[in-house]
Amino acid sequence: MLADNLFLKIIDKRIPAKIAHEDDLCLAFHDIMPQAPVHVLIIPKKVIRTHADIAPEDQTLIGHLHLVAAKLARELGLVQGYRLVINCDEHGGQTVPHLHMHLLGGRDMTWPPG
Repeated sequence: MLADNLFLKIIDKRIPAKIAHEDDLCLAFHDIMPQAPVHVLIIPKKVIRTHADIAPEDQTLIGHLHLVAAKLARELGLVQGYRLVINCDEHGGQTVPHLHMHLLGGRDMTWPPG
């Protein structure tokens, strides 16, 4: 299942994406169905199915994803604020079985979210 998920195809460049950032640990790209004026997905290149599957050895990687999110927020002009979202499993709204973080901004965010 994980060997053929959508995000791995994007990492492997088998599916095109508008890339916002790429390094050895992660890839960030603009969502094709944005939920805000800025909607970027930040994904680790390491296969982690969902947030519940992160392990102690992933601590540096998870911190790196947050640093990339902050960098992208600055670069994309989200000076008035932004939201980071990580959905976990089906009840949490996760639709792709690969850990990912949504960077959303460019509009007021309401609470509670969906």
